[in-house]
Amino acid sequence: MIFIGIGGNLPSKIFGTTPEVLHKAIHVIDSNICRVVRCSPWYKSAPVPLTNEPDYLNAVVEVSTNCPANELLSHLHEVEKKFGRVRSAANASRIIDLDLISYCDHVIEPKEENGLCLPHPRLCERAFVLLPLFDLAPNWVHPVNNKSILTLINGLPKNQQCERIKFKRKQ
Repeated sequence: MIFIGIGGNLPSKIFGTTPEVLHKAIHVIDSNICRVVRCSPWYKSAPVPLTNEPDYLNAVVEVSTNCPANELLSHLHEVEKKFGRVRSAANASRIIDLDLISYCDHVIEPKEENGLCLPHPRLCERAFVLLPLFDLAPNWVHPVNNKSILTLINGLPKNQQCERIKFKRKQ
């Protein structure tokens, strides 16, 4: 299984509110490069580390693809660019953030493939990744530390603010 983290906390002048941006991005991801299989519920989370910036909206998307992990990551960076992502300081607010979380349980050490690291190096520290990933793959086991996703969730810092939300349907 291949999982992509999707999130953002800033609106776009072109694409709309954060929920609109992220929903539109999922449609763009679902292309000739990969197919979206399913999307987790959405979660609202405070920034990590905690700041006064707006809360984030996050989900995890399962995709299928025949392209290798590094090509998929390049495609995700192109989607970010299309939606106006500007990379500035680490953990800065952003219109959109797409992370390759896990690719068929492959393990790629940093710097082996142009900065690609699999599984994502900080996924074990982030409720906004683990909770939606659990919704899609409750039996997933981290391929490096061999911990179940439930064990990882139970090991999260208790101060992370992350809650599942429901969108109101437009009339």
